[in-house]
Amino acid sequence: MTEGDRIQLPSIDSAIALAGAREENLKILSGQTGAQLVLRGQELVISGTPTQVELCRKLVRSLEDFWKQGKTITRVDILTARHALDTQRQDEWQDLQKDVLAKTRRGEEIRAKTFRQWQYVQAVRSHDITFCIGPAGTGKTYLAAVLAVQALLANEYERLILTRPAVEAGEKLGFLPGDMQQKVNPYLRPLYDALYEFIEPEKIPNLMERGVIEVAPLAYMRGRTLNNAFVILDEAQNTTPAQMKMVLTRLGFRSRMVVTGDITQTDLLPNQQSGLIVAQKILQHIEGIAFCYLSQADVVRHPLVQRIVAAYEKYEG
Repeated sequence: MTEGDRIQLPSIDSAIALAGAREENLKILSGQTGAQLVLRGQELVISGTPTQVELCRKLVRSLEDFWKQGKTITRVDILTARHALDTQRQDEWQDLQKDVLAKTRRGEEIRAKTFRQWQYVQAVRSHDITFCIGPAGTGKTYLAAVLAVQALLANEYERLILTRPAVEAGEKLGFLPGDMQQKVNPYLRPLYDALYEFIEPEKIPNLMERGVIEVAPLAYMRGRTLNNAFVILDEAQNTTPAQMKMVLTRLGFRSRMVVTGDITQTDLLPNQQSGLIVAQKILQHIEGIAFCYLSQADVVRHPLVQRIVAAYEKYEG
């Protein structure tokens, strides 16, 4: 038996938001529910078996906060909404959507996209040290930078310190031109990119000169106590155990630290242990420290990145 349902959308913008580019979202909704979806102007027509139609209607309705306001809906949003329906977590899904972490300079709202990302955000908010381990594209560094910049702008911390080990994937720092800062800048680029989303680019050099924002290789952290600071250690899988212990013990009063890394992507020499893997073993049950794990299901970059990560996991597993 075939049934149908019709949903009237409030505007052309909402229809465009729901459909997505080249109606990609309608294809994903169809793939998730088995129903057929056709958009006629501002009317969405859903057809299929009663079960398919009902599931699709619920899924579209659970995304209403997005399309009603003409906000972009991504594949990850649809998959998370479906997961919420399957696990009776609709209330949590609504809370996740309402939890806007920040607005970019372009006015774009930033929020966690998946439940695990949201748990990560909540862990950072409630712990002095948070480890986040997961593959490329899961938002580990970006979400940490968003929270750090917002905390800095709200005067919760005096300084924002972004650091990562200068370990090169197949290159040697010595072969790169320029002084030490110029040599390590390529490694710190992702951290700069996150800063530019929220702070006017022309203001950043002044903040860096005053030491309010510091972007530096890990070696610069030795011998310092980091008080009243929000510290992000990125690419932590490339630290040695000694480096990891060094940076963790720099934590001062009124400070917060987020450590991110992908333990499947170490650039250390074959006989070197990763400080992140060792820290995971030693600190897993220490009070005040949170460990969060993201997977390829949390990849929020281009859908192709998710498929690449999945293919590598299958090959390496």
